[in-house]
Amino acid sequence: MRALLVPRRLIMLALAVALVLWCAVSLRWDWLGNPKYQALIMQGIWNTVWILAVTMVLGMLLAIPLGLAQAVGPWYLATPARVFCGVIRGTPLLLQLWLLYYGIGTLFPSIPWIRQSELWPILRQAWPYAVLALTLSVAGYEGEVMRGAFKGVPHGQLEAAKAMGMPRFTIFRRIWLPQALHRVLPTLGGETVLQMKATPLVATITVVDIYAVSSRVRQDTFIVYEPLLLLAVVYMAIAALIVLLFKWFESRFPNKAA
Repeated sequence: MRALLVPRRLIMLALAVALVLWCAVSLRWDWLGNPKYQALIMQGIWNTVWILAVTMVLGMLLAIPLGLAQAVGPWYLATPARVFCGVIRGTPLLLQLWLLYYGIGTLFPSIPWIRQSELWPILRQAWPYAVLALTLSVAGYEGEVMRGAFKGVPHGQLEAAKAMGMPRFTIFRRIWLPQALHRVLPTLGGETVLQMKATPLVATITVVDIYAVSSRVRQDTFIVYEPLLLLAVVYMAIAALIVLLFKWFESRFPNKAA
């Protein structure tokens, strides 16, 4: 409580409150009462959140074997994993997204057996390509992070587990993987926030996320600042929830092997 009473912090808090009050009173927010925009905002927030959650989970499921292959795998597994991570990290996410959607996505309609398959109603939409591109991006970046995390686990613990006759998969499940994940949790929280900031790119392939909604409002009403301010507030709220969630994970995750 005393930290909040520091004069400079009180001044900053007063300025923030004054800025919020000025935005609420002076700017135009009547468009928020339009049911069409309310539905679009809810849809955009939901799409942003589920795309972020799904791509982070799928990306980490790919990043773990990629990191393991680079850390201890044979050359025929380590080399492709390094090449994949290098390509993903060395090229812009927007380029990867467009290559998938405007490249591979445009080839599918010319393949008869795909057009006639049950997957065509899904493949003709934009969101699968957005999910795939963002998932591969997470896998590429986090695969390199997991490589360092696996190598950072003390080798003596693994050797002691082997000496006790513990199977390799049990060693991986109970010792190696938990300690590696605990090491990357702080980094993973920051990467999740960065991934959230990358989700607006899906609007370039017609996926309706919260960024696309703000653009729609600007085009319809010619109101510029208010949709962008709302967009900033939504992103800051999601980022705050991500930070709190990962702090909770860090407090609950075991630091030592079970």
